[in-house]
Formats: sequence, structure tokens, C-alpha cells
Amino acid sequence: MILVTGGTGHIGNVLVRELVKRGECVRILVLPGENCSPVDGLDVECVVGNVLDLESLKNVMLGVDTVYHLAGMITIMPGKDDLVRRVNLDGTMNIIEAARQMGVRRVLHTGSIHAFQRVPEGILIDESVPFDPIHAINEYDRSKAEACLRVVAAAEAGEVDAVIACPTGVLGPYDFRGSEMGNLIHTWANSDINYLINGAYDFVDVRDVAHGMILTAEKGRTAQTYILSGEQIKVKQILDIVRNVIGRQKRLEINFPLGLARFIAKFTPAFYKFTHISPQLTPYSIETLAGNSTISSQKARSELGFTARPLKESIRDAVTWWLEQKRTKLPSR
Repeated sequence: MILVTGGTGHIGNVLVRELVKRGECVRILVLPGENCSPVDGLDVECVVGNVLDLESLKNVMLGVDTVYHLAGMITIMPGKDDLVRRVNLDGTMNIIEAARQMGVRRVLHTGSIHAFQRVPEGILIDESVPFDPIHAINEYDRSKAEACLRVVAAAEAGEVDAVIACPTGVLGPYDFRGSEMGNLIHTWANSDINYLINGAYDFVDVRDVAHGMILTAEKGRTAQTYILSGEQIKVKQILDIVRNVIGRQKRLEINFPLGLARFIAKFTPAFYKFTHISPQLTPYSIETLAGNSTISSQKARSELGFTARPLKESIRDAVTWWLEQKRTKLPSR
């Protein structure tokens, strides 16, 4: 039996689909009242629990051989966030402790490329770069870095057999809840005015991440970390591919220079907190697009056999999936 936490999220539901396709028995940890529609139609067992409740995790792990721990909270807002920290750090340590007590054979922990130290241009980002909670620029980075360090320490101490997979930016189909990049692609596909920022980042297909996680769980060395990256691409290139897929080139494009975007982003966190609008333009997001994103997945490729498809295919499939979702939700006449 395989347990997946965060199994209804973007990476999670795609991972679950791949595991089911392989004939695995899959159990998903869900919160009370959680919307499980992303896994509708899949032969899975949904069990209620909470990563912040150790006893519930022990019950959920009965008979479980492997745990894929994906549950977590993402924020691009600045400042401290107690809930993000508790879920990402305390929740991870509860997973490790429950796995230890219940005799789980292996735990795959989902880290993040943002858990690594942010290094300047000219330095390749690979697994030799340390996890860095000290200089993290927000609570998400900090909590993910601390969690990764604690998982490595537990694995090295022999408390649990654990490995870590760290994806870069993820995009692709089956984005039911709307990831940050997925929502941006969706907006571009449906708006006559396209806003974008001069910047670039490394993105990878969600299906390749799911496959890479399975490879990491099956072949990864205990206490080791594996980066699952794709290719570096400019934001403008993503927009161009979206336009080509939908076949509408003549749209107004407003391109914000990084300097102007940085200035505007100084004021947006207060706006997002006041309006409760989902944040997009923050100092965190700007620094991500402006910073070093030369990232290597060579370790995962050489040790695990990880591969990533061209991003053009991933973006095309993401747009096609969004358009199909829009068509299927139209009311019948």
C-alpha cells in the first residue's frame, strides 16, 4: 500500500494517476471536508487525517509500505506565517515520526528548489548547494529548508529510510486547483490584454515530476536529495507558446521591466492582505524571476534515469487541458 499526502494537489493528483496506472494500491490522506474531485474516477482510498495530528497519521499508515509526502502550504507573501511553518515543518516531522513508529519502509519527502540557498548568477544550482533556512526570503523557503534538513538528519540517524525530491517550477495539465503558473497561463488564454514581466525561470512538466518522484522512491539513495528540473525559459516565450496554441496573436501585451515591477511589488503585499485577492506580484515572485535559475537535474538523470520533455509540449498540453475544462463546464442548451 502506498500513501500519498497532498494527493489532490497539482503534483499530487498526477502522481496518484501514475501510481494507479502502474497497478499500485493507493491511499490518499485528505483533510476533513476536503474537495477530492481532482481524483474522481480513480481507484483510490481516501482517508481523513491531518499532518498536524500525529495519531491520525499513525492510523492512516496502517499497512503502508511507502509514503509520498507532498502535503504543504505555499506562500509568496513576505513575513512570518505560523500556519505555513507548522504545516511544512511540524507536519513533515509528524510524517517522519509516524512512519518510524508504523514501520513504513520508505518515505519520499517533497522538498522545493526554493529550499536551497539562493546563489548568484554564474553558480550552478545543484545538490551541492546547501539547504538554507537562515537567509530564506520568506516563510515558505524557510520552512521547506528546515524540513529538508530535518528529514536528512532523521535518515542519516537511521530513524527512517527517507529520500527527497525537489522540483523546480511546475506546469502542465490536471491543474484542478489552479497553481500560480497555471492560473497565469489560463489568464493569458482568456484575456485580450496580456501582462508579463521580463524574467525567466526553470520549469518542468508535472507529469515528469510525478515520474521522477516514483524513480526517487524506487532508486534514490537514503538521505539523498534529487533535483527534478526541466529547462530555463523566459516568461515572454511561455506567452508566445500560449498564443500559438490558442491561435490568437493580436492581443495587447503590457511588459513590465524588472525595475518597475520591483517598485510596484513593494506595495502589493498590503493590497493583497486588505483585499484577500490571491497574490501574484510580490517581492518574492519578482526575485524568483530575476534571480539565478540555472539549475541542474544531472544527478537525477544519471542515478535515477529521470528525463523531462520539452516545455513547449508541456505548455501546449496545459492550455489544451484548460480549454477542455472550460468546454466541459459550459451549461448544456
